[in-house]
Amino acid sequence: EVQLLESGGGLVQPGGSLRLSCAASGFTFSSYAMSWVRQAPGKGLEWVSAINSGGGSTYYADSVKGRFTISRDNAKNTLYLQMNSLKTEDTAMYYCAKDIGPIIGYEYNYWGQGTQVTVSS
Repeated sequence: EVQLLESGGGLVQPGGSLRLSCAASGFTFSSYAMSWVRQAPGKGLEWVSAINSGGGSTYYADSVKGRFTISRDNAKNTLYLQMNSLKTEDTAMYYCAKDIGPIIGYEYNYWGQGTQVTVSS
């Protein structure tokens, strides 16, 4: 059974940092691209960042470029999102999502349950 378990969310002040983790199980993690997707209160899903299976290719939404860093540890079956210089508009539920193949294709067949990030003073 495929499982994606996010953690690391919380309440942080503007300008602060958080690191999200997504622990994967039930599939060969190193064979699939992964993404982070978020949903702010009352809004639709917004893609945040993606990484290919080997970790050598990464992409970011313009809204987070230069502030967020996606990475993965295939030995630990874990995906990360380092978030720096957080803004109030980053407040959202953050989900990790498994792509259908090793190359970033933005086609997801599994999602985690999400971790809440709240940026507020």
